[in-house]
Amino acid sequence: MAEEKKSRIVPKKYPMPEQNPEERVKNFDEVPIGQDAETIILEAKRCLQCKESPKRKLCKEGCPVEIDIPAFIKQVQEGDFAEAMRIIRKKQNLPAVCGRVCPYENQCEGNCVVGKKNEPVGIGRIERFLADWERNEQKHGKVEPPTSTGKKVAVVGGGPAGLTVAGDLAKLGHKVTVFEALQYSGGVLVYGIPEFRLPKAIVKAEVDYIKKSGVEIKNDYVIGKVETVDDLLEKYDAVFVGTGAGLPNWTNLEGENLNGILSANEFLTRVNLMKAFNFPDYDTPIRVGKRVVTLGGGNVAMDCARTALRLGAEESIILYRRSDVELPARREEIHHAKEEGVRFELLAAPVRYIGDEDGNVKQIEAVRMKLGEPDASGRRRPIKIEGSNFILDCQTVLVAIGQSPNPLVPMTTPSLKTTKWGTIAVDAEGRTSKKGVFAGGDISTGAATVILAMGDGKRAAKTMHKYLMEDPSWPDAEVFEKAAC
Repeated sequence: MAEEKKSRIVPKKYPMPEQNPEERVKNFDEVPIGQDAETIILEAKRCLQCKESPKRKLCKEGCPVEIDIPAFIKQVQEGDFAEAMRIIRKKQNLPAVCGRVCPYENQCEGNCVVGKKNEPVGIGRIERFLADWERNEQKHGKVEPPTSTGKKVAVVGGGPAGLTVAGDLAKLGHKVTVFEALQYSGGVLVYGIPEFRLPKAIVKAEVDYIKKSGVEIKNDYVIGKVETVDDLLEKYDAVFVGTGAGLPNWTNLEGENLNGILSANEFLTRVNLMKAFNFPDYDTPIRVGKRVVTLGGGNVAMDCARTALRLGAEESIILYRRSDVELPARREEIHHAKEEGVRFELLAAPVRYIGDEDGNVKQIEAVRMKLGEPDASGRRRPIKIEGSNFILDCQTVLVAIGQSPNPLVPMTTPSLKTTKWGTIAVDAEGRTSKKGVFAGGDISTGAATVILAMGDGKRAAKTMHKYLMEDPSWPDAEVFEKAAC
């Protein structure tokens, strides 16, 4: 019977309708249009509802926030979207976000048994559909408040990790207040990811759902300036720090101070949060020129290169020191970038920036690379090819080579142990060296993905609940000395 079911599997995912590449580079509308209910049910029916086995990992074991994926897909197969969402909401506070930006191909879909010989079940697409269906059809429904525990928790940072902690602890009956430095909640979801990948209205709706569960959010409230973590501990029973990795990394090459060289953080924040793409209706100007070069090969680099085209660049180039195989960005984002006309200058690295007489960048000198033996990351190490230098003309350079942790909270909390990378040292459950203070997301791991930050938040919330309700003990200092190494 099982073999007969396998033989009937549709080998490929049902196609996702998308904007035409020639049209979408002229707007900031979402690229994937979304699938209808009939298609989603057909996609769900590709799922085999595999039995658990010690010989293999299943889809749900690849989910950092522990969603029972087979259970919600079973409900979709039967057309019960409300029950499917109820199962997802048990574990997931931001389903519409994760259905769009989660690297599911390396996580849940990477473990899909169907995917061993065919394309995996489109778990991310199904989650996206369900979250959109809930928002449009049920208006997120009513959230029943739990019985109050009388405990108060402060969450510093309203990004993916902080929102996850807040949502989970509120469901358990704790009074949670989120302190967000920016005017909108969402962290990297609002300032870092372009509208065409994650519409801001989607993020707002997810944040509103978390507010419905009883979470208070204070925006424009910078912890480390207005108050410190020590101040919060005088008023709250526990504090979670999820301030992310908002400090851009630079190349430190000759000419880096020329006009027209921007960090990815500044560029995307201007476009996303300050609506520079809609100048002069909004007051933030942005200029890209005819040719834009983006340094880096991750999702942020793809976002920059694709955004530049939408802002009017005639040519947008990715400069990356390894080959296509090693590009760390999601394959879907690379595919979309290529469709839109982004040019990939691979196995090349910048050497210096060249400016004009007015102090504006006009060229990048780069060098060709070849790949040697694998380095500590497991990827083959790029090696310069002597004498292979070349020049790229450009009017804008976007530096997207990673971010470092936001230093403000560690700087204003001297007793908080940090690592040599500037991250907050935590144990396996998210506890820091300061009793009552927990941390998670990019501030403790370094720059990573949205879903991994949410996984950190979920683990920390479990530990915080236990700490608040039954076990106020704390690890010895040696634990954090070891974590800081």
